[in-house]
Amino acid sequence: MSEKTTHRPRRGGPMGGGIKPAGEKAKNFKGTMGQLARYMRPYYLKIAIVFLFAIASTVFVVIGPKILGNATDAIVDGFVEKAAYGQIMEHLPEGAQLPEGTTAGQLLAQMPEEAKAKIPEGTLEKIQEMDLSHEPGIDFGRVGSILLWLLGLYALSAAFSYVQGFIMNGVSQQVSYNLRRDISQKINRLPLAYFDRQTHGEVLSRVTNDVDTVATTLNQSLTQMVTAVATLAGVLYMMLSISVWMTLVALVMLPISVGLISTVVKKSQKHFVGQQKYLGNVNGHIEEMYSGHNVIKVFNREDVSVKKFKKINRKLYDSAWKSQFLSGLMMPIMTFVGNLGYVGVCVLGGYLAVQGSISIGNIQSFIQYLRQFNQPISQMASIANVLQSTAAAAERVFEFLAETEEVPEKNPPKELGEVRGQVDFEDVSFGYRDDKIIIHDFTSHIQPGQRIAIVGPTGAGKTTIVKLLMRFYDVNGGAIKVDGVDIRDLRRSDLRDVFGMVLQDTWLYGGTIRENIRYGRLDATDEEVEAAGKAAHVEHFVKTLPGGYDAELNEEASNVSQGQKQLLTIARAMVSDPKILILDEATSSVDTRTEVRIQKAMNNLMKGRTSFIIAHRLSTIKDCDWILVMKDGDIIEQGTHDQLIEQGGFYKTMYNAQFEQTA
Repeated sequence: MSEKTTHRPRRGGPMGGGIKPAGEKAKNFKGTMGQLARYMRPYYLKIAIVFLFAIASTVFVVIGPKILGNATDAIVDGFVEKAAYGQIMEHLPEGAQLPEGTTAGQLLAQMPEEAKAKIPEGTLEKIQEMDLSHEPGIDFGRVGSILLWLLGLYALSAAFSYVQGFIMNGVSQQVSYNLRRDISQKINRLPLAYFDRQTHGEVLSRVTNDVDTVATTLNQSLTQMVTAVATLAGVLYMMLSISVWMTLVALVMLPISVGLISTVVKKSQKHFVGQQKYLGNVNGHIEEMYSGHNVIKVFNREDVSVKKFKKINRKLYDSAWKSQFLSGLMMPIMTFVGNLGYVGVCVLGGYLAVQGSISIGNIQSFIQYLRQFNQPISQMASIANVLQSTAAAAERVFEFLAETEEVPEKNPPKELGEVRGQVDFEDVSFGYRDDKIIIHDFTSHIQPGQRIAIVGPTGAGKTTIVKLLMRFYDVNGGAIKVDGVDIRDLRRSDLRDVFGMVLQDTWLYGGTIRENIRYGRLDATDEEVEAAGKAAHVEHFVKTLPGGYDAELNEEASNVSQGQKQLLTIARAMVSDPKILILDEATSSVDTRTEVRIQKAMNNLMKGRTSFIIAHRLSTIKDCDWILVMKDGDIIEQGTHDQLIEQGGFYKTMYNAQFEQTA
């Protein structure tokens, strides 16, 4: 059942500021990559196999051009021998028959020097042992066997590449699964204080964007890095084995290429950072404008919004086209420098071929190797940037996993047994920061079944009491006890099972009305769900919906009103059958008629249960058994309504102010 909320999400999500900009670097690259390597320790054997397969696949590909060069040489040799055969035969008497086994060397010795000069010097050496008893030609059988051998090597390379890709994909997905699992478990162990200082989008970004970045790098860049290194080493070795001089010519172009690319990267990096920044600004502006478009129309601020968008969009355009233009220069630059290398290699190769120092097939192989030589260099430069962003993403994930967790539970924990609902505050002191205590030595004893109101101005700290009761925060001093047991001695899950909450912010989930009510107790029967609905005054509007309790709530539950949502949350609390209730401003955003209906539902809910009621409307809590009055984070008064009025303190001032406003 997917979760949906009926209120606007907090800023910082994918359209806010949660996503890390491209090119961001880790604070500790070496340490983070080491931590990631240790995290992957269970998969070392599989990764080693992947590396071996990647190297093997690369070796087969690297050997290919050399073998293809041999095929070229076989064809060229056939043409050369045929041409030489014709020139030699021209100098024989017409109709002369050569005996079996006659070699070219035997006849060349008898040929005049002028005729031998027409045959290239390198060719003369090659044809010395050529049999002239029959006309030579291209050995297609040899060429065919070479090509079949080459096809087999490429097939093996593809097979190795497929296997290593299959294994590495499994490893990357498993690591991604483990990271998300650990993050999910970590979220449940983090104190509420962490989420008070972090946006939802920031946490979401670590679960989605950062983990995806790590997984993508493991799946693609890791094997690419191994392949690039193996290709570079293999190609360099093969180039040197063919011709040292041609290799030196090719290597001269390398520093030129690296220097030009480094210059372009330095120029473009600041524009990429700006592009990411302004993209976030555009997304944030659009999110705000679309979520608040009704307010914009009411105040006729469409022109202001459009002007602001155009201003941000222009900045995005400026940084985007500059970054894309500069990055687009890299390929033409590399192509230009690469072409210079080809020219140099071809000129030198042609000269060496004329001298007979190198074959045409080797020149062809060398040119192919030269093309392969530039590719891994580009890949390694790209992978270096990817590894930086990967380290930054992994660092954020590991920082999250290393966050301070909730105080460990007592082992063994105490059991409550049959809960009566007695709550005791004994000299409680608390502060969100240790150096700033906001509740000082608060003591109060609530008997089972009593209704306790918590009142005070906005920001007085009313919800803080609720957070302490639910142990979202631990007290700095003193103790809170339920039925005489310190809540710190209980399992958090056992403690929270005792409480039921109805909040001002109504949270509903994708699914049917029945499923939303049953969320309070998943094993509740249909009869119990409908009984809770009836007690919460839900039934009168549920019957008007198609499907009744099985009616689907649409996107953000907009097919039911705010008051109806509130009644559903009360029904959800009823079906959970809690012993202690917390009602947080449950009627603050509904009309008077709906408030009466909700108040009746809450009265049914509070029967026989200890209840804490947070309220701004003091008229609704006059009948409570005890009232706690808060101001500036501290409890300044407590007593019944009549006692507090008689004291003539802050509560009386608030009550009279509300009464005067009503009058």
